[in-house]
Parts: sequence; C-alpha cells; structure tokens
Amino acid sequence: MALPKLLTVADLFDSPVRAAASVSPDGTRIAYLAPWQHRLNVWVQDLDAAAAPRCVTADDKRSVVSFEWTDDPRWLLYLQDNDGDENWHLYRVDLESPEAGAVDLTPFPGAKVLTFDLPRGRPGTVILQLNSRAVAEFDIHELDLGTGALTLLAQNPGRGGSWLFSDNGDLYFSAMTTDGDLEFSQWDGGTGTLRTIVVFDGADYPVGVNPLQLTPDGTGVWIGSNRGTDRTRLARLDLTTGEQTEVDSHPTFDLDPRSGISPGYPSALIRDRRTGELIGARYLGARQVIHPLEPNFAAVLANLTSLSDGDLGALSSDASGTRWIVSFEHDRDPGATYYYDHATGESRLLFRPFPDLDPAVLAPMTPVTVTARDGLALPSYLTLPVGVAPTDLPLVLMVHGGPWARDSWGYDPAVQLFANRGYAVLQVNFRGSTGYGKAHVNAAVGEFAGKMHDDLIDAVNWAVAQGYADRDRVAIFGGSYGGYAALVGVCFTPNVFAAAIDYVGISNLANFLRTVPAFSRPFLVNNWYRFVGDPGDPAQEADMLARSPISRTDDIRTPLLVAQGANDVRVVQAESDNLVKALRARGVEVEYLIKDDEGHGFLNPENAIDLYRAIDRFLAEHLGGRQDPDSRPRGA
Repeated sequence: MALPKLLTVADLFDSPVRAAASVSPDGTRIAYLAPWQHRLNVWVQDLDAAAAPRCVTADDKRSVVSFEWTDDPRWLLYLQDNDGDENWHLYRVDLESPEAGAVDLTPFPGAKVLTFDLPRGRPGTVILQLNSRAVAEFDIHELDLGTGALTLLAQNPGRGGSWLFSDNGDLYFSAMTTDGDLEFSQWDGGTGTLRTIVVFDGADYPVGVNPLQLTPDGTGVWIGSNRGTDRTRLARLDLTTGEQTEVDSHPTFDLDPRSGISPGYPSALIRDRRTGELIGARYLGARQVIHPLEPNFAAVLANLTSLSDGDLGALSSDASGTRWIVSFEHDRDPGATYYYDHATGESRLLFRPFPDLDPAVLAPMTPVTVTARDGLALPSYLTLPVGVAPTDLPLVLMVHGGPWARDSWGYDPAVQLFANRGYAVLQVNFRGSTGYGKAHVNAAVGEFAGKMHDDLIDAVNWAVAQGYADRDRVAIFGGSYGGYAALVGVCFTPNVFAAAIDYVGISNLANFLRTVPAFSRPFLVNNWYRFVGDPGDPAQEADMLARSPISRTDDIRTPLLVAQGANDVRVVQAESDNLVKALRARGVEVEYLIKDDEGHGFLNPENAIDLYRAIDRFLAEHLGGRQDPDSRPRGA
C-alpha cells in the first residue's frame, strides 16, 4: 500500500476554474465566478447559445465572493470590501454596458452594508442596511438601482439591531435587550416608535434567531424555533399576535444552522423565486436532509438529487421554476454544478470547479461519534489517508471557529492536504457547536479552556484508543476560536501536541472583546458575555485572563506557527503580535506569517498558498509527513 499521487498546495488552494453559478430570472443566462487577473470575477454566459462567456467585473485586487441577479436581468449586484476590512460596499454591474465598469452604490468611507434585499413588487429598487451615519447603528434605506439615489426609510433607534422589510412596505426591527433577550418589534414610521411583538429568551439563541424571514403576504415571519424543544424546527410567527405555529421539523436534526453565519452557505429555507413562498427546508445532521414543502418542488428535488451522491448546495431557478442550476457539497467532488430543465427533464454537468482533482485521490470523510468524559456525545468527522493502513498515523486535530458554528460533511482543501500527506484528520463538534440542539450549545457556558478543551483531548484519546493515531505525533490546528483552542492546547496540555497552528486566533479574551467592531457589541450579552464574561467587570476579567493563552505563555514549549491578517476587525493583529512577542522573548520556536492585504482569513489565492505551504512544511518537520517540493525552504 502507498499514498496516492502527491497533490501540490496550489492544486488545492488556487482559485476554482468556475464556481457559484446562478441562473438569470428569465432563464436565458447564467452568471458565475471565474478568474480574471488572478482574482475571481463575475462572468456571464448564455445557456442555449454558443456565444463565448463575458467577464463583467474587473477587480484585480481582491476576489469577488458572491453576487446576485436582480429581477431585471440587466443588473447584477455584488459586495466587496477593501483588503479584508469587512466594510462591504454594494456594487452594480450593467450587463448591457459592462465596459462602463462596476458602480459603487454605497461610496461612503468606513461604512458597511450589512444586508441587501430585492423586494417583490418594487422593481428597480434595493432595500439595504447601512451604517454611514453612525458606525454602531445600521439604518435602513431604499436604493434606486438606476440612479443610485438613497432614500432613508428609518433611522436606527440607537440599540444596534437589524431590520426586516416586508413586500407591503412594513418595517420590523430585531435587537437585544440589556438582559440579553432578543426583542422583535414593528416600526411605526409615523411616531418613530417600536411595538414589541415577541421577546425570545436569549439563552436559547446565542447566535440569534436563525432563520428569520418575512412571509410574502407580510402577516408572519418564518423562524428557526426551539421553544419547548431542544431541536430547532421551522415555525411561523404571527406578526399581529406573536403566536408561533410549527411549519415543519425533523425528528432528530436541527434546521441547517450554517446559513446567515457561515459565508457562502445557502439558506435553510428554500423559497420560490417569483412568489417568495416557502417550498423546502434544509436540516443538517451527519449529512443534509431537505424536506420539500410544495408538490412541484418535491418533483424537482427528486430529479436534482439524482444528479449526484453529494448534498444539495446552492440552487437557483428562473422565475418560472423551470430552469435550475444546482451545485453539490461532496467530500471528494467539490462543487460539481449541473443544469436541469424541469419541463423537458434535460440535465447536464456544467462544470467541476477543480477539474484536475481526481476524486479517487481524495480521502473520504466519515461521520463518527466521540464520547466525552462526562458522557456528552460529540458528533465528529474522521478523514483517513488513502492507500495506507489506518493505524498509528500522525493526526491533525482541526478545530472549527465560532465557536457557535459546526463542522459538516463536505470538501475541505485543508483536510485533503493533510490526508494526502499521510495524516489522519479529526474534526470535533465540541460542546458549544451549533446544530445539535440548544443543550449542546449551552453546555459550553463557562467552559472556555475547560470542558470545551476537554472535549478535544477526549477526541485525541479516542483516536489513539481506536488505533488510528500515534500519540506522539498529534498536531492541533484551528482558525479564529479554533486558533484560540490550539493555543489553549499548548498552554494547558503542553504534553499532548507535537505541533500547533494558530490562524487568526484569540490570545487574550478580554482584549478580544474590547476590540470587536462597535456594531457587534450589543450582541455580546447573550453569547460572549454569558459564556465567557464581561471584561468591564474586574472579577470576570480576571477569570477571562486565566483562560487566555497570553497569561500562560511560560507554559508553551510546543513548536507553533501563527498566521494573521493585518486588517482583521474580528480578531485584531495585536492578538497575534503580543503572543509572538512574549514567546520570542523566551526563545520559544514560533513562526509568524502576516499578510497586509488580508482580514479574518486569507482570501487571495497567493496568500492562501503561502499559508498552506508554510503549514505543509511545518507539519512535515514535526509530524514526519511528506510535503510539496514547493513548500520546502530554498536549498532544502
């Protein structure tokens, strides 16, 4: 037995040849992302004609990550920030005159578009939330697509929060109370006041009510509700009475928690493009399950799911619901994208984003369950290298960010890199992870660097006991919260790990919470303050520092690699700078990679390739795996 063909870091981390396809409302064209000048830009192609595709954006500085058709197929919209600063501006592209270039519709320095929506019945307009008046407050505006004129619909009442706009013009506001509960209200434009409709217990919703979408008739709102149950189900909230009625549920799975939290994931609610009515709901366990909620979509769904053995990812249809574009999440065939015509039954593969990746060379991801020392079940994913016996392998423990997020089944280039090098990879949905019920989330209260870390150590011990992992060759790697977890691993349990990688991770919990963006601070009450503490309280700050790696740098002796974006607004550069400075003062081995044109994670492909070449080299040195020749230092 032998490992398969060596994949280079560039094979896995360079830009896709195509991705994120979406069909136009009239069903005649598709738009997608593809490289131009080494950055992803938006391209448009006719579905039926043989005309060559056209690149309709021209950003040579930073990749476009998403776009949206408007109801008028002349216009495309997309968001773009500046070097990862997350101050998203809304841009318009005129497909009738793409040579005119993209127009910045929100050209306000330092401002951020929080959301934008295309209301039904108001063609040529966009409803958007923007903090151009006050950085901590998002006001809601109507934007004329043709002229770019902005009209203020309502000013934020000074409580943070966010808005919803109904198709009939009503406004609703969601904000957090000082006690950490979530208050949903209707806005009275005449008096400038709010009428409370319902208050959600904040302890049940540490990352907010998700999803939260108005019904097209304006009388209700679809919500992810766990009232009276541990699991999140789909309910309808009556906007007059505040009463909840169950719409749909799964007996064991939550509604897919990733939409609205993780960029790029589709909504848990699948809606008719023309009417806005609900036609399907996504649930997520070890794999995804979709419930069709309308007969026609049930027939469409049966045919779409027959195209691949992956999980249904992003999907779009024309306004008639006839022509569909669908991509699939898959552990070894990422993003395969198909066209399907429901009128004729015709289907065809449009593209594979990474056509040079052979699925047979990639490693399968397998759901497993680890039992924590206190009996809590930890849903996890194990990826074993192809071509070698699955015993006594070097292991990479990958820790997801959030922490109110989750790992799920599908393609991850980092996982595939490590498996290709001969490492086993274990991803653990430790307590605090979402998607496994509110009890699983709330089990993390007060457990940073406590039971949340114990879960990770228990997972390592499980992998060793099962015979998969060599105890002396275990590395820990994570980003954001996962970077914090990696640092906790080498501070609190320095004998467990042979190497650690901290990617945009937190080293000082108190400083982290003091430096989050101003508009995020009202939302800290029911998650970070409840789970970790308020740095404004001296006693709580002392406890936070005791759980912070910056307070225990003297205990770190494990080889460490740190990576940071200079423009990170979530975990600021000082979190990495201060840690590295303290370690180097002690002579501890630490490699520090910082990118001046990145934020909370590296987007530009050359930066991602640099990072994973450094990781490739670092792990080969400390775990003994093979590596890409381009990852080796010059002269090696």
